[in-house]
Amino acid sequence: MRTVLRSFAALTVVLAVVVMARAEEEKKPAKAKTYKGELGCPKCVFEVKGFTKCGNAIKVKDKDGKEVIYILDDKGGAEKYHKPICTESKKGSVTGVIIKKGDVLYIKPSKDGVKYD
Repeated sequence: MRTVLRSFAALTVVLAVVVMARAEEEKKPAKAKTYKGELGCPKCVFEVKGFTKCGNAIKVKDKDGKEVIYILDDKGGAEKYHKPICTESKKGSVTGVIIKKGDVLYIKPSKDGVKYD
């Protein structure tokens, strides 16, 4: 009986360590990646459904060749880089972290993370 109790206690300790390690892993912030593609306004250029105000977005191709539009999580039309891409797209890149809100993919640009080619 003592052996069973010791085994159960040891298993409980191991399980607790694994759960704590996994929780620590999930707390780590996501790494910023650079996405290259076309920068444009989600309302005026890309005509993304549901966007009625000017903003910023980048259209990239995923590994399957499908086009994906990431909306920039920034000040929208008030950003200094918005004016050149409001009415036409420009090639460029965005470095940041992807955030999913509902069905929309956002990218939180890092400082000076938006660049034109």
